[in-house]
Amino acid sequence: MTIKKQSKGTLEVICGSMFSGKSEELIRQLKRSKIAQKETIAFKHSLDNRAAIEYVVSHNDNRIPAFPIQDPQEILQLLTPDIKVIGIDEAQFFSHELIDVVLELVENGKHVIIAGLNLDFRAVPFGPMPTLMALADNVTKLSAVCIVCGDEAYFSQRLVNGKPAKYNDPLIKVGAQESYQARCRDCYSIDKKSVWQSSL
Repeated sequence: MTIKKQSKGTLEVICGSMFSGKSEELIRQLKRSKIAQKETIAFKHSLDNRAAIEYVVSHNDNRIPAFPIQDPQEILQLLTPDIKVIGIDEAQFFSHELIDVVLELVENGKHVIIAGLNLDFRAVPFGPMPTLMALADNVTKLSAVCIVCGDEAYFSQRLVNGKPAKYNDPLIKVGAQESYQARCRDCYSIDKKSVWQSSL
């Protein structure tokens, strides 16, 4: 008798700037999985307390229940064998340990959908997101609308007292319209180039 080898899973990454619809798309896909009668679970970083802490919430106020966590290992602890689809929101806030956890899930046949900012407010690749994007089976990069000119926006402009934040300001600042704007490359502003741009 031949024992069928378990199929491996898949990794999908949804990325983009602030206000590009990342959480909205994650919620849509998880709801779609539920319609397909696949057991799903959602996680978010506990830093994201802008709306309801126990939900992934989009800027359009669509929401799904989620476990707020800080340590990626908690994902493995909260899973049950029947869960097939795992959604993770605000992935940029997690440590790089998230990468090993996600790869373990995929190795064990899970479909993992990750949403997060690919660039921080300095326009520097954010946390584990670049590696997750490189490892993904599929990457969906979303754009927002530039608040200044109306073009496609791929950058998250942080504002402090209505003016662009400084490059050396603290990396993590959770916020929404009061602290951030979506901007195109021409309208985005920072007081110095990143190390990536300086090396060109």
